[in-house]
Order: sequence, then C-alpha cells, then structure tokens
Amino acid sequence: MISVGIDVSKGKSTVCILKPGGEVVKPPFEMIHNAEELDSFVSLINSFDEETRVVLEDTGHYHIPVASYLSSHGIFVCCVNALRMKKFCAQSIRRAKTDKIDAVRIASFGITYWSELTRAYDAPDTYDELRFLARQYYQITSILVKAKVNLSNLLDQVMPGISNLLQNQKDNHKLTEFVDRYIHFQTILDMGEEKFTADYCKWAKKKGYRCNERKAAEIFALAQNGIPSLSNSQSVKIAVREAIKVIHSTEESRNTILAQMQKICKTLPEYSVVRDMNCIGDVLAPRIIAEIGDVRRFKNKHSLIAYAGIDAPPYQSGAFNASERKISKRGNSYLRKTGYEIMQSLIKHKPTDDSVYDFIQKKRSEGKCGKEAMIAGLNKFLRVYYGKVMELYSE
Repeated sequence: MISVGIDVSKGKSTVCILKPGGEVVKPPFEMIHNAEELDSFVSLINSFDEETRVVLEDTGHYHIPVASYLSSHGIFVCCVNALRMKKFCAQSIRRAKTDKIDAVRIASFGITYWSELTRAYDAPDTYDELRFLARQYYQITSILVKAKVNLSNLLDQVMPGISNLLQNQKDNHKLTEFVDRYIHFQTILDMGEEKFTADYCKWAKKKGYRCNERKAAEIFALAQNGIPSLSNSQSVKIAVREAIKVIHSTEESRNTILAQMQKICKTLPEYSVVRDMNCIGDVLAPRIIAEIGDVRRFKNKHSLIAYAGIDAPPYQSGAFNASERKISKRGNSYLRKTGYEIMQSLIKHKPTDDSVYDFIQKKRSEGKCGKEAMIAGLNKFLRVYYGKVMELYSE
C-alpha cells in the first residue's frame, strides 16, 4: 500500500509519497495546479503496482481542483477534516512546520488510518452551485449590515432621531429615499414648515407612500429640536448619498442571488417538502437546503446533527460521568445560524400541531432557558428534516 500526502496551498501543492514503516517512495516535491503537472502526477500514481490512496486536507476551496481532477481519473482521494489533521500533526514534540513536513505528516496519516480512509464524496453539481451561492449570499449580507451601520452613524450626525419616525420596510426604502431627498435637517428648516409639508406630501404620493401631513409636522418639529453635528456641506451630501447607493445596490445583489438559489432549489425533490414545513419561507428554504446539501451523504440523523455542531459528545473518566455538556460547535456554523433563525420564526409565529415548536415549549416547561430550548428544537428539526427527505428519496 502507498500513501500519497498532499499539502495543498493556493496555486500549488507539496507532495510526499510513503509506504508503511516510513519508507519514502518519493521525497517531498512541489506540484503546480495546472493540467500539465497534474497529468504527470496522475501518470506517476498509475505507475505504481500497489494500491495507492491520495490523502489531502480539506482546505475550504483550494483543494477542490486537485481532488476533483484526480477523482475524475479514477484515483482514490480522501479529504480529511482540517481539525483532525491538525491534531494528528500536533503529536510531534517539535513544533516545526513547513510545507514539506506537512506533506510527510499527511502521508503518514494515510498509512496510520489506511483502513478508515473513505473516498471523497462527489456531490451533485446542483448542491455545489447552491452552496457556492449561499456563501456569496452571506458575504453580501455582511456587507449590507456594515453599510446600514455606516448610514445609521451618518444619520445620527445629520438627522438625529429620523429613524424613529421613518423606517425601511421589506418592500420599500422610505427612510433612505427620504434622506436622499432632504439630506440634512437644515434643508428642511430652510424650506419652512408649510413648504416642507407640501413637498413631503407630493414626494410621498409620487413614491406610493401614504400622504400624511401629521408625519410631516413631526419631522419638521424634530428638525427644529435636533442638533446635527455635521454641517450641510457638499462633502456631507456626497457621503450620505453614496452610503444610500451602497445599501440599495447591495440589497439588489443579495436579492438576485437569493432568486437564483430559489430557482435552483425548485429543481430539487426536497424543496416542496421543506417548504411545507412550518415557518420556512422562500428565504430560509434555499438556505437550509444549501447548508445541508444532499442528505443522503449522512449515514443517519445523528451524523447530520453532528455536522451542524449541536451534538454534545460524552465526557467520562473513571467514576466521573458528565451529565451536563455543551454542544460541540464543531460543524457547519452557517447551518447552525440558519437553523437558529428557523427556531426564532417558529417561536414568533407559534404554529399549532407542530412537533418542533411543541418540543421547544416542552423543554421550556422543564426549566430550560430560551437558547437551550431552541437548540433542542433545532436538534428535533434536523431529525424531522432527515426523516422526511430520506423517506422522499426512498420512494
């Protein structure tokens, strides 16, 4: 048996080939991630007369081109969890770390755990695409949050308190459109109350908002009593308007990505099952499917729960056996986040005859705090999800 250890990095990898007993078949060497060098590497592996397995660390996305290329040529490829590999490499007393040393240790891992190595799971392209879009969705959402915080800070300096009177809703941008028109309290005061009220009502009617003279009077009174810390200068106007543009464009990008996720999800058989579950709408459904992926890759429901990182591993030593344990948090953090949002939706809407919501209420009645009850509910939800989707595929 021959173990090929690959330490993957951006654009290149370091490779070491070992046999049992530490026999070096080929010392560490570098391999660029291009077709020519990968073809040569495939020929090298195929030249061996013994069973050969390639072992590499799951490094986000850098390892994917190498793993997929080798797998497409019929080579056994095993992608090892990064934490497990880190703990294996940490057994050395000396803390030396180079790409060559890592390649040797990865190859040694393959020899040590030869019987446990499993071929890398080739997920269907649909789930890969959905997961990719989900990551972009979260990236853009984080940018949107920062943009909204920035605008909020600017409003505290040009129109303090305006967000208490006007707010953006799901289907409109009333606050940002109002600020884009008036920019500063001084602009409102310079117009005078009568002219501002007429202009506000005309603007609201044009934008499709309710024409409310009382709201205009409240805004004018706020402008009279407000103390802006920034002057009504051209620089301030540019900063505010650009901040609004960033919010609108980022929201549009996020909605475009979400729409594509929904389009892809509708081609999957489990989408209708997930949508029929209580409190999961068009936003949460594609996100939860993207994070779980093909549920058939999990051997049972406990594997899915462990993948989410909400399992509580046992802790026992001698006569001691821990009874209160915390969740491991060693899993997909995006899945935990999305699942937690589903639990919040259940608590908000309080659906009747829902096993997950009833389970949350049961845990609360047993004295569990809100977060503990919601994590228990998420555990229940994943078990229900696994059962329903697997039943669908077994038909």
